[in-house]
Amino acid sequence: MAAEGPATRRVQVAEHPRFLKLKEMFNSKFGSIPKFYVRAPGRVNIIGEHIDYCGYSVLPMAIEQDMLIAVEPVKTQTLQLANTNPLYTDFSTSANNIQIDKTKPLWHNYFLCGFKGIQEHFGLSSLTGMNCLVDGNIPPSSGLSSSSALVCCAGLVTLTVLGMNLSKLLAKYRGLQWDKVLRLEEVQAKLGVSLEEMLQITEDTLHPEPYSPEEVCRCLGISLQELRTQILSPNTQDVLTFKLYQRAKHVYSEAARVLQFKKICEEAPDNMVQLLGELMNQSHASCRDMYECSCPEVDQLVDICRKFGAQGSRLTGAGWGGCTVSIVPADKLPSFLTNVHEAYYQRSDQDFTFEKQSLFATKPGGGALVFLEA
Repeated sequence: MAAEGPATRRVQVAEHPRFLKLKEMFNSKFGSIPKFYVRAPGRVNIIGEHIDYCGYSVLPMAIEQDMLIAVEPVKTQTLQLANTNPLYTDFSTSANNIQIDKTKPLWHNYFLCGFKGIQEHFGLSSLTGMNCLVDGNIPPSSGLSSSSALVCCAGLVTLTVLGMNLSKLLAKYRGLQWDKVLRLEEVQAKLGVSLEEMLQITEDTLHPEPYSPEEVCRCLGISLQELRTQILSPNTQDVLTFKLYQRAKHVYSEAARVLQFKKICEEAPDNMVQLLGELMNQSHASCRDMYECSCPEVDQLVDICRKFGAQGSRLTGAGWGGCTVSIVPADKLPSFLTNVHEAYYQRSDQDFTFEKQSLFATKPGGGALVFLEA
């Protein structure tokens, strides 16, 4: 199969208000017009929480909200970044001396990550500069991957400027021994059993009571020092108890729900939406009780969404706050939005002002694209 470059589409800028406004703002900012535009969507994880890094598939969906960047390559080696949102200040740096301050999560650092990632991947030492104007309508800090969309956008911007091929960006998987990194999926694969069987093995092998570090060491036949240096991360070295049973139960049951969700979508039975909703509800219960990554505010919002017409509702975007995702029949959508707005945002004890971005409907959106003006 021939390698394909970035997906490209022609667009009549004058017929699309957002593109036209971005073009005009770009001209006002840089005194020129963009050569192309790049779009990358936000995403919501419909089901499959905290199992991707255990080796299992999840089921995300691109949403209609996105990041859109207007771009003009320039002959200098200066990278100039601006944002349509005045809260995000302009930034300028040398394209060949990218420095990212990890202690400060400034908006432009996400662009620099995508830019520098391409630079380092291809071993490039002399990059052309560019003028970029960023416009985003993904709610920030909501678990909808606004930062990831900006990183992806920046990477695609850089590839397009360089005329390079996306097909070269392939990751390599390497299996490691348990004493370095052993994911739960690898345990299942080595045993050659199903997810349902892994749930039973979890029941038979692990006890529901939390494990102490000393008990973990006895089970593995290692010292506390080996546990801290070979297995635990810097963030978990001082943890006093490990809920291994609960975490494993969540991962294996959630991985099974993802596969069930996929199967239902493929078979499309008459009660498909009901069945999908039930899986989403089960997912939230597992996140709340087994993985303990929910919080009272999210639980309250999930209950309100179900009360007012959601067939299923669950936390998404890792949890501990953030965002919920609900599956709602189209004919119930207007009343659903109104009732949830009133029940949660207007009556909440939380000290915040409701914003349009906090509650919105979306259908599946398209993927990343490069737009050329027709």
